[in-house]
Amino acid sequence: MLFNLFKFKGGVKPPTNKTQSTTLPIAAAPLPSRLVVPLHQSIGGTPRPVVEAGDRVLKGQLIGQADGWISAAVHAPTSGTVVEVAMHVQPHPSGLDALCVVIAPDGKDEWIARTPLDYAALTPEAVREHLQQSGVVGLGGAVFPTHGKLTASKTVPMEELIINGAECEPFITCDDLLMRERAEEVVRGIGIFRDLLQPKKVLIGIEDNKPEAAAAMRAAVETLGEDFAVVQVPTLYPAGGAKQLIRVLTGKEVPASKRSTDLGVQCFNVATAYTAWRAIAHGEPVVSRLVTVTGNVHHPRNYEVLIGTPMDELLKLAQPHPDTDGIIMGGPMMGFLVPQASVPVVKATNCLIAHDDRLFPPKAPEMPCIRCGACAQACPHELQPFEMYWFSRAKNFGKTQEYAIFDCIECGCCSFVCPSRIPLVQYFRFAKSEIWAREREKNAADQAKSRFEFKQLREEREKAEKAEKLAKAAAAQAAKKAAEAAAAAAAEAQPAAGEAAPASQAVAAVDPEKAAKRATIEAAMARAKAQREAAQPKNTDHLTPGQQKEVAEIEARRSGSRIEDRGSSEPAPAEPAAPTSPLDPNN
Repeated sequence: MLFNLFKFKGGVKPPTNKTQSTTLPIAAAPLPSRLVVPLHQSIGGTPRPVVEAGDRVLKGQLIGQADGWISAAVHAPTSGTVVEVAMHVQPHPSGLDALCVVIAPDGKDEWIARTPLDYAALTPEAVREHLQQSGVVGLGGAVFPTHGKLTASKTVPMEELIINGAECEPFITCDDLLMRERAEEVVRGIGIFRDLLQPKKVLIGIEDNKPEAAAAMRAAVETLGEDFAVVQVPTLYPAGGAKQLIRVLTGKEVPASKRSTDLGVQCFNVATAYTAWRAIAHGEPVVSRLVTVTGNVHHPRNYEVLIGTPMDELLKLAQPHPDTDGIIMGGPMMGFLVPQASVPVVKATNCLIAHDDRLFPPKAPEMPCIRCGACAQACPHELQPFEMYWFSRAKNFGKTQEYAIFDCIECGCCSFVCPSRIPLVQYFRFAKSEIWAREREKNAADQAKSRFEFKQLREEREKAEKAEKLAKAAAAQAAKKAAEAAAAAAAEAQPAAGEAAPASQAVAAVDPEKAAKRATIEAAMARAKAQREAAQPKNTDHLTPGQQKEVAEIEARRSGSRIEDRGSSEPAPAEPAAPTSPLDPNN
C-alpha cells in the first residue's frame, strides 16, 4: 500500500553497524550473581521501597511502590533474598548514587501468582492503573510511564496512533529482533493502546533498512485481522525521534510548547507495546528487557536480560576483546560511557557497546568555531547550535534559553557534522544542568523567603491576638469596677447613708477613681453596721443593776469606737455622751 510520506529538516546518515548483532536469534541471559535494582527507573517520582534486608521475594513481586501518578512500580526480577536497600552507582552520565534494592538470586526463578487481565471488561482507568502497577514505561529510551500517555485530549480527537519501530540509532537492533521474533505479541499490545485511545488510524513506522521486521509485522497484522498500516520510512537519523516520526508519517509538526496529543497524535515504542501485552495478558510486570550487546566483542547478539543485571557480567556473554576499555549505554550518538562496568541494566538500557579506540578513535582537539552553519543545517529541530554554543561557553544562560536550548533533544547531529570537532552536545548539557541548578537554588530561596515571611506574619498575628486578649481583660476589669461602684452608690442611697450620698456623687463627678474607692469604703462600713445591728444583745429585760452598768459601759466604749471610725466627715449618731477618743481628729 502506497503511503504519502513527509520529510523533516536536517538529519544525518552515520554508519549503521547493525548487521553484526542481527545474525543470531534472541538469547536469554543467565541469572547473574546478584541483582541491583534501582528504584528510580522512569521519569517522575521515585518509588518507595516496600521490602527490607532479609526479606524473601518472588519473581515479579513488588519491591518499589509508585510515588504519584507520573511514576511506575518496580518489581523483583527473580526470586531470592533481599541483601540490602542502599545507595549504589546508577547508569547515568552524572555517576551519582541512587537507592537500589539488592537481591541475591536463589536460582529457582520462582514467579508470583500471575493472573491474566480481561481488559475489555474493565474501565480505561483500571487498565491504566494496572499498567502503572506493572511498571510499564517507554522502552525506546525516554522511560516515560506509559499509563500517563494513554489518556486522549479532552478537546482534540485522537487522529493517529504512531508506533515507533524506526530504531534509527547505530548499533542498536533490539527492536528489530523483537519485531522479527515476537511480532504477534507486539501487534496485540498495539491493539490495547488502540482500544484505550480510540484513534482513527494506527501507523507503524519502521525504517527501510529493516525489511525482515516490516514483513513480520505485516504478517502479524494480517493474521490478527487488524487494520494497522505498516509503513517503511527512509533511513535517516534521527527518524526514530517521536516528533520526527510524527512529521514523517503525518506531516504534523509538534511545537515545543505543546504535546503531540494537542494535535491528535500519540507515539509509543514497539517494545512498550510488547511489555503492555505481557502485563495484561500474562500478568507479568516488567522485570526484563531486550538488550543489544555489540561493539568490540567476538559475538554481538541480543539478549533478554533481567533488570538489575551487572553490565560487566552481561558483556562477558559476548566475549569482549581484551582492549575493551569501557561500556557505552545506548548508541554512539546519544549514549554515554557508564561510570562503572558493574552498574546495573535498567529499563532504559537498550544497548551496551564495548568501547575501544578502534571503533571510537579519540577525537582531535577542539578548534574554534568557523560559523559554517553545518550544525544548523543538520539540526532536526531547526535550532541554531552555533549560537547556543557561544552563549553556553560564555555562561550566558539567559541567552541560551532565548535560542530555545531546551528544545534540543541532544541527538548529536550537530557534533557529528562539526568540522571544528566541537562537542556541541556536551556544551548544551552543561548549560541545561546549570540552568536547572540555578532554578533549584532560586526555588529553594523563594521557599525560604516564603517561610520567613509566613513566620513574621504568624508572630505579628500572635502579638495582635495577645494584645486583643489583654484589652478585653482590661475592659472586663473596668466593667467590674464600674459595677462595684454602682453597687456602692446604690448602698449609699439607703436611709442610713442618705446624708453622705450627695458628697459621694460630687466626688465621683470630680474624680471617678476616688469616687470608686470612697464608694467601696462606704459599702464596707454599711455592711459592718448591719452586722453590728444584727449582733445586738438579747434577753436584756431583767438585768440586775450591776449587769445594766456593765452593758452601759460596753455601749459607751462601742459608741466611742464608732465615732473614731467615722472621722470628722460624719457626725456621731445620737447616743449617750462618751469620753472623746484621743485619736479623734477634732480633739
